[in-house]
Amino acid sequence: MSTVAILGAGAGGLSATAELISGGHTVRLWNRSATALEPFRETGIVEYEGILGEGSAQPEIISTDLEKILGEVHVILVCLPTFAHAAVAHAIADTKFTSTPIVLNPGHTGGALEFQTVFLERGITPPPIAEFSTLTYVARKYRPNRVTITGAAKSIRLAALPGGAEAARLGAKLYPAATIVGDVMATSLANVNLVLHPPCAVLGSAWIEATGGDFTFYVEGMTPGVSRVMQSLDEERLAVANAFGHDLPDLVQEMTAIGTVEPSDSAGGDFSRAISGGQANSKIKAPDSLEHRYYREDFGHGLVPFLALAQIAGVDTPVAASLLALGQALTGKDFPSIGRNAGKMGIAGLDKEELLKKIRD
Repeated sequence: MSTVAILGAGAGGLSATAELISGGHTVRLWNRSATALEPFRETGIVEYEGILGEGSAQPEIISTDLEKILGEVHVILVCLPTFAHAAVAHAIADTKFTSTPIVLNPGHTGGALEFQTVFLERGITPPPIAEFSTLTYVARKYRPNRVTITGAAKSIRLAALPGGAEAARLGAKLYPAATIVGDVMATSLANVNLVLHPPCAVLGSAWIEATGGDFTFYVEGMTPGVSRVMQSLDEERLAVANAFGHDLPDLVQEMTAIGTVEPSDSAGGDFSRAISGGQANSKIKAPDSLEHRYYREDFGHGLVPFLALAQIAGVDTPVAASLLALGQALTGKDFPSIGRNAGKMGIAGLDKEELLKKIRD
């Protein structure tokens, strides 16, 4: 069994804490904010409920001291929103544990590349780095000391950058449902939230502002019109993946494999029916404002890197570009500047062959 440093005490990190401790691993839990950790430090345990059962898990260490957390661990599991990746990569680079394998859960789109770039720009040899295509859980933290887990991935993609085989091996050891795939294009372009969130976030924005998100995002928000936009965006994603040599399944097929769409609803290509029928997401509320991470994360760290990859691939993506433009107008945020752009992924100015060489050699 492994000793794992879990970075992040949100719903994803707490779910990982519960599952990995239940599976016999030793876990050390870190979060930058002491406030978020306080309920767990008071009791020494993480309470959980949902599909993994109901109980409590006891991390070996719960701390905001990253040096203390990282000492003598086998792997660092980063379970944070993707807009926190760069800051955490810098924080790890500031420690003496810069060779410990890192697994991003999730990497979403371009996560491993951004992590690698932070180390390279600081003149540090990057550690082994691997990424999951999406978070291995559907979970929410409704109470400060408890996580509610409504879904756990039945199948998920895992890929490493060159030199990262040990990170991928350890990621697969932690999560037997993982399948190691050829390169990080196959994980970055299998990010379901890239397709799932922006259409609903843009087309449902008036309802979000009017109600404070008091509707079910994946059920009431999944109208036929939203579904058609989502399907068009998904077709663009598949075209970019194909340009990089990957024949990926469509969104519904991918979500069925993960376990967030019921197999009985996956046939026929009806995105609205399939997504709204998924039990794991059925009760999740919409964002409560335009400041929600579905905007900050899935536009700045989903659409922005996707459009950078599409440009390198030479694939036209008008729906993605339009959604990004509308997202910027809605929120007033300059997502290409603050998000995961080509420069932050270390791929600015590369052509397709150069990018493939970077991620495969």
